[in-house]
This record gives sequence, structure tokens and C-alpha cells, in this order.
Amino acid sequence: MRSEEQDVRLERFQALCREQGLSRTVHRRVILQAVLEREDHPTADQVYEAVKGRLPGVSRTTVYRVLDTLVRLGVVAKVCHPGPAARFDPKIDQHHHLVCLRCARIVDVEDERLNAIVLPLLDTVGFEISEFHIHLRGVCPACRRNRTKAGRQTSAARRRRKTDGPAKPSATKSSPKKRRIKA
Repeated sequence: MRSEEQDVRLERFQALCREQGLSRTVHRRVILQAVLEREDHPTADQVYEAVKGRLPGVSRTTVYRVLDTLVRLGVVAKVCHPGPAARFDPKIDQHHHLVCLRCARIVDVEDERLNAIVLPLLDTVGFEISEFHIHLRGVCPACRRNRTKAGRQTSAARRRRKTDGPAKPSATKSSPKKRRIKA
């Protein structure tokens, strides 16, 4: 995010703190700034690593608490993520994500066609939708390249075994191969 945009977001944060009666602490400002500087949807631990040099003595607990406050204020978003750690997004406007199932990388997707999807009527269950985000899950280019390289190495190893003679039987059972389903 450009520095001008960061300045506007920091000013908006300060105005929200005044409106909500919250203190505008250095910790809150520095932690928000650390999230705004990133585009990789950091975890709370990654934010902690980024700010601990700027905020000597800051604890992980403080970073977690401040991030929750920033989400509640609406100045950052918490991203639904298949991994064990919550991820934080400096972009609060309507957008969607690509999620790599191998490395957990998250990439922003901005496409008006996704925003125009007609949502189901959920009147029967009494649920009112206020916003939605689409997460497209798959394998990123870097992980696909690594998988291809690993596949080539495995093929080369098989060729070597064929020329060296039969492989010795393994004492462990081999796991069944996963089938790939194309949609």
C-alpha cells in the first residue's frame, strides 16, 4: 500500500478511535502500520515479528489483542483461511482471494463478476447476509513448479532403478495413490 494511502488509513483509524472512545496508543498505531505495509495477509505472529523491533517489550498477547481491536473497528479484515492461524488483510474493500493449499499463500482477486454473484435467499433460516468473500482454493504457480521439479526427480530416480536392476522389496505397505478429479 502506498504511503499516501497508509496516511489516510491511519487518520481514519485515529478518527474511529475518537468516535469509539478508544485510546490512540502507539502500540495500536504501529501494529496497524505493520499490517498496512504488507500485502501477504500476515498472521498475528508475523505481525509480532515485524513490530517487536519498533516496540521493545511488546508481547504476542498485545499484538493479538490489538489486531482483534483493529478488526472490530473495521480498519483491517480477518481472512477466513484453511490453516491453523488467522490471517489479516489490510484491504477492507470488497475483494476475494486465491488460496494455495500447499504453501497457504493468499492472493487478492478483484473481479466485478465475483461481486455480482446472486446470493441465495436465506429468509427461511432468518439469516441476513451483510457481506461475502469468495475463496478460490488451488495450487499456486510456485508450488506447481516445485511439484513438477519433484516429479522430474522421481522419474529420473525410477529410470536409474530400471537400469540398476530390480528394487529391493519394501517392508512397509505403500499408500494408495490419490486420484485427481477434474472439474
